[in-house]
Amino acid sequence: MKRLAAVLATSTCVALAAPSAGPYPLEGYESTGIRRLLGLRLAQQGVVQDSRLPKGALLGLADVDLRLLGRRNFDPPPPDAELAKRLADILGAEADRYGVAVLDLSDPEHIRYAEHRGDYRQNVGSVGKLVVALSLFQALADTWPDVEQRRKVLRETKVTADEFSQTDHHTVRFFDPVAKTVTRRSIRIGDQGSLYEFVDWMLSPSSNSAAGMVMREAMLIRQFGTAYPVPEAQIARFFKETPVPARTALFEKTFLEPVTRNGLDLELLKQGSVFTRGGKMKVPGSGESYGCARELARYLVRLEEGRLVDEFSSREIKRLLYLTERRIRYAASPALADSAVYFKSGSLFECEKEPGFTCVPYAGNVKNFMNSVAIVEHPARDRRLYYMVTLVSNVLRKNSASVHMEMASRIHRLIESLHAGSATSAKPSPSPR
Repeated sequence: MKRLAAVLATSTCVALAAPSAGPYPLEGYESTGIRRLLGLRLAQQGVVQDSRLPKGALLGLADVDLRLLGRRNFDPPPPDAELAKRLADILGAEADRYGVAVLDLSDPEHIRYAEHRGDYRQNVGSVGKLVVALSLFQALADTWPDVEQRRKVLRETKVTADEFSQTDHHTVRFFDPVAKTVTRRSIRIGDQGSLYEFVDWMLSPSSNSAAGMVMREAMLIRQFGTAYPVPEAQIARFFKETPVPARTALFEKTFLEPVTRNGLDLELLKQGSVFTRGGKMKVPGSGESYGCARELARYLVRLEEGRLVDEFSSREIKRLLYLTERRIRYAASPALADSAVYFKSGSLFECEKEPGFTCVPYAGNVKNFMNSVAIVEHPARDRRLYYMVTLVSNVLRKNSASVHMEMASRIHRLIESLHAGSATSAKPSPSPR
């Protein structure tokens, strides 16, 4: 396996990922208490001034579910040579700058899988928040086997942002249910939300600040068990007085062990540090972060099978990945407007001086990492097409957000062509054989 060290070097221009679009069905406010969902639901009714969502983002809670529960030991079949060739053709002359995996589950009797440089590793940026979500739900399950107790912890635990949240340019939605007003801004020290809301902020506008706080909470659950949540003063004292090696060991137990425990390869998927500078100062972490298309595809398969921690955890992670906010990058493709999309993206670009070159976001000339993972159900309610895509790229000097959006359209048309005029393009079984 080729290994790409995703080491951040000093440069004249380095920037992290812009926000990725937001998750969880709008109907979920009553069960989760995530206020953003209520605000956006009222916006669709014209009561609140906020974004209007495409058809594919308006599924109800019951419609956002796991599709492979009947196949707990399902793994992608051997690569389909014809599909792999067509996939490589889509990538074009810069195919060596991509790693991609496609799993087409539209026809339960004829599942197709193809990849191109599936083991190509790079820093996957905010896609690493999938590992954080997995780790939090693993910590919750280990501490409280009872599902309703886990729901209660997620909904009722009040989290107060501290140095772990600093700093980040991403903005999040603060919705006031009484005044029915929406404010978008970065998370500040002292801001409060439920643990559910911080997880939602981490995965919806891809807030690094929220990710830092979720990582803090996951480590605290590991450390204090059923005594969690603990007072802020005790939290501050713990991270101040605990020796650095012990903090690193806690980080590894919290964020590395769950990867292998859930059947994934730590050599191919790893989140090695906290997402914020303030968090890194508190907990140094454990080396580099990376991922590859093949292992990210395995993450999605295990998610759909209910094998990430357990069925409850897998379902909640999928719902948290459901796009219910502005669609960007891969998910912004017009071809996906009527699709239910479960999505995470992340980027990292770096520039250096070059004659005739101007550094702009997502078009680095030293590195230009863009990463997307998506489960697509099209159209949202009928699911005539049902497929997964994981895509990592390092195409220099081009707007990688636009590159991924175009690639989404091409891959969608490819999947459509596989089922054109076929009777098997009807709604798939939840448990393909």
